[in-house]
Amino acid sequence: MTTLDIARLIDEGATAELTQWYSSTSVLEIARELTRLDPADTAFAFRLLPRDRAIQVFEELEPSDQQQVLEGLRDDRVIHLLEELDPDDRARLLEEMPAKVAKQLLNQLSPAERRLTTILLGYPEDSAGRLMSPQFVSLRATMTAADAMAKIRREGLDAETVYALPVLDDERHLIGITGLRSLVLAPTDTLIRDLMTTDVHMVHTDTDREDAARLVRDAGLIALPVVDSEQRLVGVITVDDAMGVLKVEESEDHAFHGAHSPLNQPYLSVSALRLARVRALWLLVLIAAAALTVNVLQFFEGTLDQAVTLALFVPLLIGTGGNSGAQAATAVIRAMAVGEVRFTDLPKIVWREARVGLMLGAMLASAVFIPVAAIWDADLATVVSVTLITICTWATIAGSALPLLAKRMGVDPAVVSAPFITTLVDATGLVFYFVFATLILGL
Repeated sequence: MTTLDIARLIDEGATAELTQWYSSTSVLEIARELTRLDPADTAFAFRLLPRDRAIQVFEELEPSDQQQVLEGLRDDRVIHLLEELDPDDRARLLEEMPAKVAKQLLNQLSPAERRLTTILLGYPEDSAGRLMSPQFVSLRATMTAADAMAKIRREGLDAETVYALPVLDDERHLIGITGLRSLVLAPTDTLIRDLMTTDVHMVHTDTDREDAARLVRDAGLIALPVVDSEQRLVGVITVDDAMGVLKVEESEDHAFHGAHSPLNQPYLSVSALRLARVRALWLLVLIAAAALTVNVLQFFEGTLDQAVTLALFVPLLIGTGGNSGAQAATAVIRAMAVGEVRFTDLPKIVWREARVGLMLGAMLASAVFIPVAAIWDADLATVVSVTLITICTWATIAGSALPLLAKRMGVDPAVVSAPFITTLVDATGLVFYFVFATLILGL
């Protein structure tokens, strides 16, 4: 059933047919289709879900979609849904809401769930502490496998995961980790100290959540322990939560790369007005930056008057420079994202990209020299060729260095990606072009 079919059933009031579709469709598919509906239809369709299935679908929605659903429900169903969420998912939902509404909902939770949620909300935004789940099963090194299995049966139902089990000492310090598979396969009298590994990946509560998520992915972890400043275990980050963070970060990077602010919700649920707003600010910034190019042209207006032919090659030169810089920036940002490079590699990266730019410029210069010389003259061909070499070299240097410098200053590298670098290289490339024209053509 398509989104249009669901909308039609809602308009016709065909609740029986819609309920039948719910019973024969996976939770993930239902969640995906609900997010494609208009906000009013989404709330109506969600109200028709059976209570248990509604909880499962609700957990699959993004926080922005969850908030939209809650706005269309009665207070008792809202609280029920919030109570059934894991504390970390609940904290992410509440932080998306207006502070007054979030406080109201928090006060209506049961004392136990309110305490767990308040703990998470007390950690800095975008930190591992905010992302972690405080519900986990921990073991002691002196336990036997049988004792451990008995504890998992008692506490595992409320835990975020039981597949990765941290091992603590008497003061709750993390000393190792073991897995459910090892427990199940081990003789019942085997001690946990003989099953655990002490080579444990962990992060602190104030670690950036993106760094924690990348560690989960790169190390192939099921769960990542989170410790406080005294190395005491306070929570775990599961692989599904980590992948969710990487998905959000990837979406933000794509948005910045395309010169607009992140939407943080599905495209079809965003109004045309909001789409225009998130793009308009960036376009204004880029217009202001492009004013540099206009000023350069105005400054060299006299040079253009003496050799009008120079204007023919302006689009070629600034386009090539912008593309070269964007290529370098994209490669470096991707390498930064997967942990292949860091700020200390800046000299090596700049030197590498400078050589790449020089070679690219030389290739392009050799390709355009003969046609330009044949149609116009050799001096003009020399100006264009030398400018190409210079622009390509400069563009790759700028494109490789700016993302690393931005990261060092606490700015998302994607913000200084293709559009920004292209605008910068356009202006500076024209300066190179007219300087070389003045020197070589004697203008």
